[in-house]
Amino acid sequence: MIGEEAVVTTTIDRGIALVSLRGEIDEDHAPTLARAFTQTAASGLALTVVDLSRMRFADSSVLHALFDAQRAHRAAGVALVLAGPLQAAVRRLFEVTGAAPAFRMADSLETAMTS
Repeated sequence: MIGEEAVVTTTIDRGIALVSLRGEIDEDHAPTLARAFTQTAASGLALTVVDLSRMRFADSSVLHALFDAQRAHRAAGVALVLAGPLQAAVRRLFEVTGAAPAFRMADSLETAMTS
């Protein structure tokens, strides 16, 4: 939806930390992303899922935040899974940068939550 406000939310669902990104996420949202990922890495939960399915746009700062999150989660012994399906602009960011193979990715939120 055009004009949709960018939103980053963090919830706990079925004992899983869920970070949902919606709208156009860019460098202005980097501090919010960093806080969310720091909290989920330290949550004591075994899994964090990042729902990218409603994110229409992401820039390199989002990718940077995801790499930082991956390192923090790995150090804390917490699995990190990115969930799609990815919208075209977001899929393109992962394709152009070659970053997709660096992450554990799932085709849907439900698949990610059961992995």
